[in-house]
Amino acid sequence: MSPADIARVLIACAGAMGAAGVALAAAGAHLPDAERLTTAALMLLLHAAAVLGAAALAERSIVLPTPGLIATAGFVLGASLFAGDLVLRVFAGHGLFPRAAPSGGIVLMLSWLLLAGAAAWPRKG
Repeated sequence: MSPADIARVLIACAGAMGAAGVALAAAGAHLPDAERLTTAALMLLLHAAAVLGAAALAERSIVLPTPGLIATAGFVLGASLFAGDLVLRVFAGHGLFPRAAPSGGIVLMLSWLLLAGAAAWPRKG
């Protein structure tokens, strides 16, 4: 799979994240005691935008493409873990697995740092 193909898959994931984020924001606004849904919506919406931006930066080689795409994939994975855990806690009464939300948060933080490194790393040539 080429970097462009990977970027397209990640952009499709961003679309799904954005749609889920809007749905969760609506649910959070209408359901009682749904603060976790609002937090999940925020994580998905913010990181959907981050996926779009990071994929574009990697595609244009503004950041190093391979680490940039890895960071982008980390945004998808981390936000999905974080939000998925919160959503399951609200609707199913249990999380994905122990420490899923904090694990997702750590993946997100590492992905942001990797993106920063991919931008700061000197280019050859």
